[in-house]
Amino acid sequence: MVTVDSKPSLTLKRRLKAPPAKVYAAWTDAAQLVRWFGPANVTVVSAEADARVGGRYRIVMRTADGEEHDVGGIYQEVVPNQKLVFSWAWRSTPERESRVTVAVKADGDGTWLTLTHEQFFDDEARQRHEQGWTGTLNKLEAYFNG
Repeated sequence: MVTVDSKPSLTLKRRLKAPPAKVYAAWTDAAQLVRWFGPANVTVVSAEADARVGGRYRIVMRTADGEEHDVGGIYQEVVPNQKLVFSWAWRSTPERESRVTVAVKADGDGTWLTLTHEQFFDDEARQRHEQGWTGTLNKLEAYFNG
């Protein structure tokens, strides 16, 4: 009998007013990540992205009170203009690595983005990330919608 470790996960969907190639580029181009990534009241201090299987990314964010949050990981699957899968680990808690999948699909003149974050350490981590990702996707939506 196989037992499956059922760790918490979340899935968020958002329709964006941009073609898949532009949405994908926003996730893989460090210069663009700096402009929109992170929840409300957070600015990106630096971003690196080497979007290829085995490539690394790193994003350093700063809150309004000056606290820095450093997250990074390794790209595990890269399908241009369609899908990114990458590990996700905060520098402060590297043992709590989880996995993020960003899928983009054309929808008329826009794109459906589906973000799935899996293998959270616990429900509290899932809830914090749901708030963070919701704010991040709000900023991405504003980035494309002007």
